[in-house]
Amino acid sequence: MPFVLYLLGLAVFAQATSEFMLSGLGPDIAQDLGVSIPTAGWLTSAFAVGMIVGAPAIAVLGARWPRRRTLLVTLTVFLAVHVLGAITTSFSVLLITRVIAALANAGFLAVALATATSLVRPDAKGRATSVLLGGTTLACIAGVPGGALLGQHLGWRSAFWAVAIISLPAVIAILRSVPAARTTGPATVGGIRVRRRLVVLLLLGALVNGATFCSFTYLAPVLTEVTGLSQASIPLMLALFGLGSFIGVTAAGRYADRRITRWAFVAGSTLLLGWCAFAITASSPATTVTLVFIQGALSFAVGSTLISYALYASAESPVLAGGLATASLNVGATLGPLLGGAAISLTNYRAPLWVSALLAGTALCVAAIAHRWPRRAALRET
Repeated sequence: MPFVLYLLGLAVFAQATSEFMLSGLGPDIAQDLGVSIPTAGWLTSAFAVGMIVGAPAIAVLGARWPRRRTLLVTLTVFLAVHVLGAITTSFSVLLITRVIAALANAGFLAVALATATSLVRPDAKGRATSVLLGGTTLACIAGVPGGALLGQHLGWRSAFWAVAIISLPAVIAILRSVPAARTTGPATVGGIRVRRRLVVLLLLGALVNGATFCSFTYLAPVLTEVTGLSQASIPLMLALFGLGSFIGVTAAGRYADRRITRWAFVAGSTLLLGWCAFAITASSPATTVTLVFIQGALSFAVGSTLISYALYASAESPVLAGGLATASLNVGATLGPLLGGAAISLTNYRAPLWVSALLAGTALCVAAIAHRWPRRAALRET
């Protein structure tokens, strides 16, 4: 893999850290800027909405720009608004910076996915994708806990400064190593068959990521209220989930490049069984520790494989495919926690695990129907 891919992965690490770190900084921000904790929660919602809207929008707007220029502009804007966020004393300004940061983040990731796959052999898109998405999993292991520690010892503003500083090497790497060639082809997806397959893959990505973040968002109360673990163990369990996700993304890269449909169904079926097992045995500490790691690995392995398949399915318009893939992941990351929270309100803290199983099962059913659809169409034509 070209070294520049790992520096692009560093930028993704900084951006994922920025997206997730507010879960540990919200109370300090609320106190410092004179707002309530629920109001401070708007910062997270604003980022999620910006990611969903920004990915396809910026991918389309920047489709005719050279990829290097788009990457530089989006990452520089992302860096700059974090500096502004670190020095502002206005909650309104901070909220605006979060929306702009999300738009820039979404646009960067969409173009970075297309750029990464263009810098490797045509049959290595999966491994290139795994390098970028590995930055997200490393954020779960090190970035989010690190941001929380900085917030505790140096104040919440230090975490914003850290994200800006981490982004700087990637800016230099893009300027020096990413080709300045223009993107090729319009921001459209060619062919009815490819379009149908891409839509299915995006739907599957949203469902799988929804299942992942439904349980990940409420993992702490599941562990304390259902499993009976102590609060002190939560950071270690979150890091264990992140470690599993990193291993899953890394391992899935090679299988994604082989595009073995059978493997995807096996992994998806195992993911469903894992969520069901987790829901049933969540009161057992030993089983829970094991399944936290396994589900982290399977969730991100299946999710990254689906993104790789989407990029393969839309080789004529990789930037748009990257944008739509980014948006679909964030739709899942937004809806999953909402469904999990509603389930907790109606039942108990074990409920998000069952919701994750339901979403994973729905994804498996959609995949099975889509797989058989062309065969049925062919039989009707004969």
